[in-house]
Amino acid sequence: MNEETRNLGAHNLILEERGHLTVTGVADIDSFDEETVVVYTEMGELTIRGSELHINKIDVEAGELNLEGEIDSLSYSDQPAVRGGFFARMFR
Repeated sequence: MNEETRNLGAHNLILEERGHLTVTGVADIDSFDEETVVVYTEMGELTIRGSELHINKIDVEAGELNLEGEIDSLSYSDQPAVRGGFFARMFR
């Protein structure tokens, strides 16, 4: 499936008890470590901050991210979704 024509669907965040987060509508992941995860979504760049963050599942074809850890904040920037982040570079 062509990346430009792929429809990622709705963008949603499901945060459970500040310990489990599911994000849909993910276009790509820019960077991640135990304190910060930066993803590009259909609604802009999303920065997730916390401690002991661990990505359980990433499915860029379906546009879904599942992570756990102590989540302290979720913030958006107005940057549009950009193709060519971490996973796009990794799987060329």
